[in-house]
Amino acid sequence: MTGLGWFAAIIVGAIAGWIAEKIMKANHGLLTNIILGIIGAVVGNWILMTLLGSTLGGWIGQLVVGAAGACLLIAVWRAVKR
Repeated sequence: MTGLGWFAAIIVGAIAGWIAEKIMKANHGLLTNIILGIIGAVVGNWILMTLLGSTLGGWIGQLVVGAAGACLLIAVWRAVKR
């Protein structure tokens, strides 16, 4: 995650994963939320860098990007599972 240390990335990733879990009406555990949030932030930042050439910085920006990316990952997972 851009500009955040590992500890902050885990905290923001867990919150972002939890938010995505609630938005997508999924049922995951804490570890899955952390993983989804962190990977979602990486995917979201990559998409933003590709499209806009920039990304959102700070805790709040990474929380938004992580939650959006995690929602995208959940949607892709559901599509592949079917």
